[in-house]
Amino acid sequence: MSPSLSSSAAAVYLSYDINSPPPHPGPEWTRFVCISDTHSRIFPVPFGDVLLHAGDLSSGGSLQQLQVTLDWIGSLPHPTKILTAGNHDLVLDDNWREGEGWHQRTGRFFSSKDVDTAQALIRSKLVLDAGIQYLEHESVQITVACGRTWQIYGSPAAPRHSRGAFQYERKDGAAIYEGIPQSTEILLTHAPPYGICDMTRKGIQAGCAALARKLHGAELGHCRLHVFGHIHEAYGVAMTGDLEPPLGKRVSVNAALHSGGQAVIVDLKN
Repeated sequence: MSPSLSSSAAAVYLSYDINSPPPHPGPEWTRFVCISDTHSRIFPVPFGDVLLHAGDLSSGGSLQQLQVTLDWIGSLPHPTKILTAGNHDLVLDDNWREGEGWHQRTGRFFSSKDVDTAQALIRSKLVLDAGIQYLEHESVQITVACGRTWQIYGSPAAPRHSRGAFQYERKDGAAIYEGIPQSTEILLTHAPPYGICDMTRKGIQAGCAALARKLHGAELGHCRLHVFGHIHEAYGVAMTGDLEPPLGKRVSVNAALHSGGQAVIVDLKN
């Protein structure tokens, strides 16, 4: 099966038989399986070394909906699963505690107990034991079966639109992303960067310009894979930027599944 996009250091598959996905390329490669915007739904997902979920784990943002997704992700056989949240994941955001915000879909506040429970759950031993690690403006190092260690950074933030979780004013975007370490190799954000897989149905590029500037700068010359979602209709992949040799180009993936498409398989040469 031929990849949809490829280079000497990366191969990307967007369309494949879920019952017979492309074979793993071997111990010199790491397979990342990329998804986003599952909104409390369950999707068929091929096996890989690492599962990456770029946010909107739930639809209405409740604790019960979050639990559905964590149960599903935890049942998957991927040894490592890295998650961030998104604008729908209200119960994970401190700003949606009772008295702080209003639940636009049910007309009620989230109790502080629900927020505390959700935040504890997603970092609990039970979730960690299922191979799940949650990132909220933070990094993690993971080591895959072949012994390769990868540096991953995750952020749930997105530019403000309507009411939602983890949102920021566009003028504040640089401050949101300034904490991404230079050592980051895999970047997981809910928001897309401006101009890359971010076109809405109305023809508006809804990505974050500050995030795009950060990615285009020299600081992230080792960032080989950027996975995001948020703009459902912009699902797809692009090869962007010239990285430090011999890394070639960055793989940029809008992995939003809510409006169709499959989990995106990205094979990176170690």
